Amino acid sequence: MLTASKLGKALDIPSAQVNLLLAELGWVEKSTEGWKVTSQGERQGGRTRTFKQNGTPYAIWPDRLLRSKVFLAAVNEFGKETYKKTYKETAEAIAGPPVVAEKPHVADLRTRFPAKYRAADGHYVRSRAELSIDNWLYMHAIVHAYERKLPVEEDAYCDFYLPQGKVYIEYWGMEKDPAYAQRKKEKQAIYARYGLNLVELADAELENLDDNIARLLLPFGVDCT
Repeated sequence: MLTASKLGKALDIPSAQVNLLLAELGWVEKSTEGWKVTSQGERQGGRTRTFKQNGTPYAIWPDRLLRSKVFLAAVNEFGKETYKKTYKETAEAIAGPPVVAEKPHVADLRTRFPAKYRAADGHYVRSRAELSIDNWLYMHAIVHAYERKLPVEEDAYCDFYLPQGKVYIEYWGMEKDPAYAQRKKEKQAIYARYGLNLVELADAELENLDDNIARLLLPFGVDCT
């Protein structure tokens, strides 16, 4: 089992950055004095231990984490460009997972609905509904990303990601389309399988965003006041 220090040494990055990266994935969370593994982190094999001297918690990880495409992609996203040559397998993984062709109906949806609506924060989104959601998040000073890849092995992206609360937002807007409805079921299964925090929105919720989004985000500790 590897500590953050050992993971950092393997990848030639500071251990503090390793913990921040793991927190960004939702696999650890900051406690008063240290780091604790979350339920999502436990699915990756992580465990919480404490120092005998002072009881400070810290996380340990199986060495397979150095071969995890999700973890290594996150390392790459943090801007790390050079790695120790002795970790050839790791370096190859960081170079990027093999390109996976999108399922035909997913690619078709992206072609039919290009990201052409510019939100107040500069994001380009694919529909007026997503524009409303993005602008609402921006006006309430909630940090968010648009179409971020989920921290899973599958090729799946969320509509919005909120670092606070590690929350993923999905807007389901075309449920009468059979291909879209099938993709919705597949994505819902992915969220459930990995225990990711999911907020689902449909047209009904858009009628009163102020009440509905605030209510749905509150259980995850996101204060919208």
